[in-house]
Amino acid sequence: MEGCCNYNHYNFVTVFLILLAFTTAARPDAGETNTDFIRTSCKSTTYPNLCFSSLSSRSSAIGVSPQLLAHESLSVSLETVQSTSAMMIKVAHSQGMTPREVGAMQDCVEELSDTVSELRKSLGEMKQLRGRDFDMKMSDIQTWVSAALTNEDTCTEGFSGKAMNGKLKTVVRGKIVEVAHMTSNALALINTLDALHG
Repeated sequence: MEGCCNYNHYNFVTVFLILLAFTTAARPDAGETNTDFIRTSCKSTTYPNLCFSSLSSRSSAIGVSPQLLAHESLSVSLETVQSTSAMMIKVAHSQGMTPREVGAMQDCVEELSDTVSELRKSLGEMKQLRGRDFDMKMSDIQTWVSAALTNEDTCTEGFSGKAMNGKLKTVVRGKIVEVAHMTSNALALINTLDALHG
């Protein structure tokens, strides 16, 4: 009789563990839900793959909040602009550049400095985006991020034409294009947030 009960006990434990494993696997993980939210939201941007790859590591900070998603997108853009600007300052001081290349680099660094300022203002305003003046603050953010995007486009234009060194032009344009794409994505997510609020 004792052997019978032990056998039933083991069967019960085995069945319980299988059911537990099954129900745990069937229930979506909070992190997975966050990344699904980011993936779906990024579909509204012009560069959805870049959007998802740049934001998925921040899924726990974003949760499923459109406002936090827009905020993190701005943060990523700002970080990318700052690192690109630092890289360009180093390159501008390297040897063997033509005066035209140095001039284009300096102009670009100036444009990126303005971009940093505009993205910082946008981030500051995003933190206070609530209440009756939501529309006014949102309008300011959209204006600043649009201006940042224009600066990046202006910077890219400085590296067009045949007078520029091929390798330098490729590297710089590649970095600026990445920055512009990230800023474009941030603006799309901000516009989505605005539409959700309206």
